Amino acid sequence: MNNALTVRDLQPAEVESARRFLGLHGWGHRTGAAEYFAQLIQNSQRTAVAFKDGQIIGFARGITDGLSNGYLSMVVVDGQHRREGVGRALVEHVMGDNPDITWMLRAGREGAEAFFASLGFETSVIAMERARLKQSEH
Repeated sequence: MNNALTVRDLQPAEVESARRFLGLHGWGHRTGAAEYFAQLIQNSQRTAVAFKDGQIIGFARGITDGLSNGYLSMVVVDGQHRREGVGRALVEHVMGDNPDITWMLRAGREGAEAFFASLGFETSVIAMERARLKQSEH
C-alpha cells in the first residue's frame, strides 16, 4: 500500500469522513451534525485533506475571495503524524500560490503560534475579533 503523504482538495464523498476525523481530534464542537458540517464545507472556498496509508491524517479549510483576503480555519493533524510536514502541506495547499492574498488565522491551541510563525505568519496588532455566541446563549 502507498504510504506516501497525499494532500489534495476534499472530495464530496469524503465530507463525512473528514467530520468524523475532526471529531476524534477535539474539533467536534466546531463540526456539529453531518448536515451542518456539509454546509460548512460547501461554503468554504478551499479545503484540504491529507492521506497516508489510505487514512485521513489531516484537514484544513480556508475562506477567501481569492484575490486579497483569506481566513485559514481548522488546521488539524493527527497527533501521530505531527512534525512530518503534514500541517505545512495542508496550509500551503489551502493558501495556494497567490502572494497578494493576506491570510489571517486564530492560533489559540498549544504550539500553534510557533507552527504558523514557521510558515511566515506574524502576530498582528491590528486584528480584531467579534467572537461567536456560545451555544448556551442561542
